[in-house]
Amino acid sequence: MILIAAGVVVFLVVSALLARAFSVGGAEQSAITSLLQAEARGDSAAIVARIRDCSPSAACRARAQTDAAALRSAGPVSVIKLDPSAGFSLGSTLGTARVAWRVGNGLPIVQCVRVRRAGNVLSGQRVELLEISRRIPSDKACPARY
Repeated sequence: MILIAAGVVVFLVVSALLARAFSVGGAEQSAITSLLQAEARGDSAAIVARIRDCSPSAACRARAQTDAAALRSAGPVSVIKLDPSAGFSLGSTLGTARVAWRVGNGLPIVQCVRVRRAGNVLSGQRVELLEISRRIPSDKACPARY
């Protein structure tokens, strides 16, 4: 009975850690969607607030204002396709997510987002958006530098 109980406890702990690791993908999608909604609203302050260390950077604030003005549209934001920044990982990663989205029935918009997944399954993971590209052609890959 003790071995069975120990096996159940180990199974539950491993399951909880794996669930925590798998949930970071959903957190990344949610963070990116919030950023896109801010762009569609034309809200440069919200864009700056969602990008890590953007506020002290004049270049980042200027990019946020440019994107907000260029991408402002009325209607609901729909993510058409999101290629995540990383696959399954138990630790920290740094990568680029490519997202195709649209506002209402408008034409698709494609952008790239530099994402850091920080932490690990034991201490907890968090998603940090580091940078977003300008709109890119839908048939192009993400640029190396934004």
